[in-house]
Amino acid sequence: MTDNVLFIIAAFFLSMVCGFFFIPQIIRFCKEKGLYDKPDGRKIHHNAIPRLGGISFLPSMLLASLIVIVVYNQNYAGHQVTLSSWSITFFFCLLLIYGVGIVDDLVGLGAKTKFSVQTIAAILLPMSGLYINNLYGFLGLYEIPFSVGAPLTVFIIIFACNAINLIDGIDGLSAGLSLLALTGFLICFFREGLHTYCMLIAGLMGVLVSFLYFNLWGDAKKGRKIFMGDSGSLTLGFILGFLFVKFTMDNPNVRQFRLDSMILAYTLLIVPTFDVVRVSLVRLYHRKPIFKADKNHIHHKLMRAGLSQHQTLLCILGLAVSLVIVNILLINTAYFSVIVIINIVLWILFNMIVNHRIKQQMLPVFAEVEDNR
Repeated sequence: MTDNVLFIIAAFFLSMVCGFFFIPQIIRFCKEKGLYDKPDGRKIHHNAIPRLGGISFLPSMLLASLIVIVVYNQNYAGHQVTLSSWSITFFFCLLLIYGVGIVDDLVGLGAKTKFSVQTIAAILLPMSGLYINNLYGFLGLYEIPFSVGAPLTVFIIIFACNAINLIDGIDGLSAGLSLLALTGFLICFFREGLHTYCMLIAGLMGVLVSFLYFNLWGDAKKGRKIFMGDSGSLTLGFILGFLFVKFTMDNPNVRQFRLDSMILAYTLLIVPTFDVVRVSLVRLYHRKPIFKADKNHIHHKLMRAGLSQHQTLLCILGLAVSLVIVNILLINTAYFSVIVIINIVLWILFNMIVNHRIKQQMLPVFAEVEDNR
């Protein structure tokens, strides 16, 4: 057990070192080619900043985890890693998503094109044998057939991709929420003895730490700051969606059945997914295009309520951690459906508090307008 932990830690630190090596090279490349995310009316930043930080994610993760896995196999006879059909399919789909993200960052792609590629990648996973086959009591349902589980899997993969992509609106938010979710999945997979997955997850976590260093504390004026871009957010979303499906799939050949599998996986993605649902419902209510970008995400609302970017980041991360703690406390005392309802109520209450705070912030503005009249 101790040796497994050491290998996982090694994957984390090796990936972090790769990130600290790759990201400055990417920043330099962006400067030479003029590849910047320029500020506009919808964006919060005020300086032109390189947007290709996410390119470092996949190479760092794969390089670190593969080196550690190879060494692990050489030292532990009988623990050889085998590649199943869905493992090969996953890596192919991951490269597809990663490639589309890079192209979008470099030359730009339409929403329909990106959505089509996400759909193709998501469909290939159930076709290879990886799909959700149990709802663990949600709405009273347990085992579900392929005809139900496959479309559900496709929906969740696409939903996770876009949720992480859409919440990437302020420094550190998408990476921070992803790092939190990956930490949870690392603990979950380690509990099941799936150490190879832990090494892959740790490999992604390491490069996220190095990215956050440049994203949060890098000086834009000195050319040390970078955004992840779609190459990063889409890659993170796809991997998190895959981990969700992998961990919730009931497969007795891999691990024993655990009733809390779906609850734990769902809990790790509450904030980005709930935010997308809320924004989509608001757009539908106001009869606006559901895919049209606006400034109505939770981070936009918190900043309108008077918080700075870093305060907003800490507030949202604190909310995510709080929901994880709440669900863990409820996991043995309430049904899955009840927990989801409680989460929805807490989410609504949080948004009501933020809305009230925004109104308070606007009162002096309204008063000044009235005085000027």
